[in-house]
Amino acid sequence: MSLKFLHLHLHGLIRSTNLELGRDSDTGGQTKYVLELVKSLANTPEVDQVDLVTRFIKDTKVDNDYSKEQEFVEPGVKILRFKFGPSKYLRKELLWPYLDELTESLFAYYKKTNNKPNWIHAHYADAGYVGVRLSQYLKVPLIFTGHSLGREKQRKLLEAGLKRNQIEKLYCISKRIKAEEEALRFADVVVTSTQQEAVHQYSQYLSFSAPKAKVIPPGVDHNKFHHIHSTTETSEIDNMMLPFLKDLRKPPLLTISRAVRRKNIPFLVEAYGRSEKLKRKTNLILVLGCRDNTSKLDSQQKDVFHNIFEMIDKYNLYGKVAYPKKHTPAQIPSLYRWAASRGGLFVNPALAEPFGLTLLEASSCGLPIISTNDGGPKEIQSKCKNGLLVDVDDINKFKAILEKGFANSSEWKLWSRNGIEGVHRHFSWNTHVRSYLATLIDKYQTSSISSSSAIKQSCLKGSSSLINPH
Repeated sequence: MSLKFLHLHLHGLIRSTNLELGRDSDTGGQTKYVLELVKSLANTPEVDQVDLVTRFIKDTKVDNDYSKEQEFVEPGVKILRFKFGPSKYLRKELLWPYLDELTESLFAYYKKTNNKPNWIHAHYADAGYVGVRLSQYLKVPLIFTGHSLGREKQRKLLEAGLKRNQIEKLYCISKRIKAEEEALRFADVVVTSTQQEAVHQYSQYLSFSAPKAKVIPPGVDHNKFHHIHSTTETSEIDNMMLPFLKDLRKPPLLTISRAVRRKNIPFLVEAYGRSEKLKRKTNLILVLGCRDNTSKLDSQQKDVFHNIFEMIDKYNLYGKVAYPKKHTPAQIPSLYRWAASRGGLFVNPALAEPFGLTLLEASSCGLPIISTNDGGPKEIQSKCKNGLLVDVDDINKFKAILEKGFANSSEWKLWSRNGIEGVHRHFSWNTHVRSYLATLIDKYQTSSISSSSAIKQSCLKGSSSLINPH
């Protein structure tokens, strides 16, 4: 079998190397997942070619890499960048008016090349919108992964006190939910990271069909994320932290995330500030993407940093909290190992966490976790027994759990060892891709029996609601 895949990842910044993770709210875990997935697929004998379609961007504010129309990733994988909308970089909520333009360009591209894929995999709602139309035009099956879902986001934001009109203005939430409903209706397979996603999040959609859902947890690159640290990398991270911390020897509470509200970082800083024990015995390390100047960040990131700096000042945390402005992707594994070598903990205080890839990375490096008791972390902790979970709606309970994480050195060692072993056993890219391909091949063979075109006829029902692909 020689399979060809097309993956659609339309927003954020993606390239073959040096991912700018955390640069903004659109360049996070999804970007890394998609790149690792397409590379892992291409390394299997069943797969001949994987194309990754994203947006062509020419903007002095971003690197020239994003204006290459084609980029070789590795044998069998290339990135194709298509122009749609203005050339400048746009956040994902501003892309909706231009998605039909991309759709038409993809129609023309495949009509010209006559080299259609066997499967289309759409990542997030915007790609789902395009993927539905392209799969019908090419008559090939569609895979959909929402990554984070509009209905769940809307629910959390309403609980946090935002008004519906505010949510609509900021996030174009109705367009996003409509596109998700459509993608779930027409998709042949829905890939989710956790059972919780399928049962509690996707099930909020009228178009969701449980038999379509396949839970396939993401993997970890164990060549990068391992527990063997070197004195060189330890010294490098020490130098990164030196401008901020009075005592580098203290165990660190490390968090690595984007500076967005959902990640709930100011809550972590306040919990730390309220704890005399933590302030005395530990340091707090906030790695929140790269920035030159907070005044140039988007409004959401500005708010997050403003709240963090306000907490640092309120609780006089100077010398105890580090918030470096720059890091490279290669330094992320080093940060985990550095924190583990000092007996630290990795903390994820997010309000909602669909999966939590950083928890796997940290654990693979021997760093125990304290995480929000939501979604992916619950399933990771149940398999790995690598730390503690906590509800993030009570700051005093959260503070107590952070303190408990440092209370017993024997327990810390057990969590560390369990994390290393558990991630290797349950969360590898080889396991992910094997399960992914087995699901699709089984689906393909089943549909081939019922349809000579290998496309389920039910996917074509209701097509009048779509734009005419011809």
